[in-house]
Amino acid sequence: MEFATLFILFLYVLMILKYAFGWRRISQVSKQDSSFRVSVIIALRNEEEEIASLIASLQSQVYPADQLEFIFVDDHSTDRTLTLLERANLENLHVINMPAEKFGKKNAISIGVSVAKGDIIIVSDADCIFTDHWVQKMASYFINDDVKLVSGPVSFKKQKGVFQSLQALEFTSLIGTGAGAIGVNDPIFCNGANMAYRKEVFLEVNNFEHDKLVSGDDVFLLHRIKKRYSSSIVFVKDTEAIVETNSVQSFEEFINQRKRWTAKSVGYRDFSSIYASWLVLLTNCSFVFLFSMIFFDIFFIYFFIFFYIIKLIVDLCLLLPVLRFFNRKDLISLIFPFEFFYSYYIILIVFLSFTTRFEWKGRTHKK
Repeated sequence: MEFATLFILFLYVLMILKYAFGWRRISQVSKQDSSFRVSVIIALRNEEEEIASLIASLQSQVYPADQLEFIFVDDHSTDRTLTLLERANLENLHVINMPAEKFGKKNAISIGVSVAKGDIIIVSDADCIFTDHWVQKMASYFINDDVKLVSGPVSFKKQKGVFQSLQALEFTSLIGTGAGAIGVNDPIFCNGANMAYRKEVFLEVNNFEHDKLVSGDDVFLLHRIKKRYSSSIVFVKDTEAIVETNSVQSFEEFINQRKRWTAKSVGYRDFSSIYASWLVLLTNCSFVFLFSMIFFDIFFIYFFIFFYIIKLIVDLCLLLPVLRFFNRKDLISLIFPFEFFYSYYIILIVFLSFTTRFEWKGRTHKK
């Protein structure tokens, strides 16, 4: 059994080092300004508290007004979201109220794309804040005709407290892993709070109407584009493209969110994504196994310490440069305890994701 855990660790080390190398391979695009017609699409449901800051952030975009439109699709909000959107003072804003028979973020995005006038679609979420040059940075990557999808950096807004910091550390590690995979031309996931793609490609590969999983509007589109167009996906390693979003405020919300994120993995058909998911799970199971065995045989403490140190070192190879990019060096001190906590947490989340329901935007879902 010790040999099996060490072999799993060996495979994990190879994978993380590959992603760390991929992160370093990513370079910034040239500073050319794009002239693409861009449509920013945001799906909303019960977001009345976010509307004011969202509108203010989008108003500041440095991009030709005649080449930029904003499409907000309201997913049957039960609060004042739709009313506030219709009153918003934002140039070239189009507000769509979803038909009664349609619901969910995937349908909202599909409706938005169907009416979009832009050649480039940029999608984000209602609780996000953007830099002034966000649209320009994301659109500029499409100057290369071979680029079909652009994944952008996302970070949690800085908040005080250990709970918020641990969320930020985990989230940053996920963004860095996704970026590193793109850097070695083997994308596995991206984040729907900051991504862009060509409208024609979305219309070509979109399969949301046959996709029964409630979430995954980002990763499943990435997988389909990856399958159809190899070497067509890039990551924006530019601080001016960073989108800030909210972490959750309670432990219950946190567990619910992570269950939603994990549940969509059942729909993965991309080999690299499946492999990475299983390898991470097996590595953390091995960690918990070795620690538990110490209570039965003290000899296992040597295996556990070795396993722990090697995993920590290789994780640092990826985490440190990613945290520097996001200017979150304040999180480095939490990595050591996080390594221990994470193994138990991820096993619990995987179990709960496939055995219990989760709530999203006031709706309860199985997966």
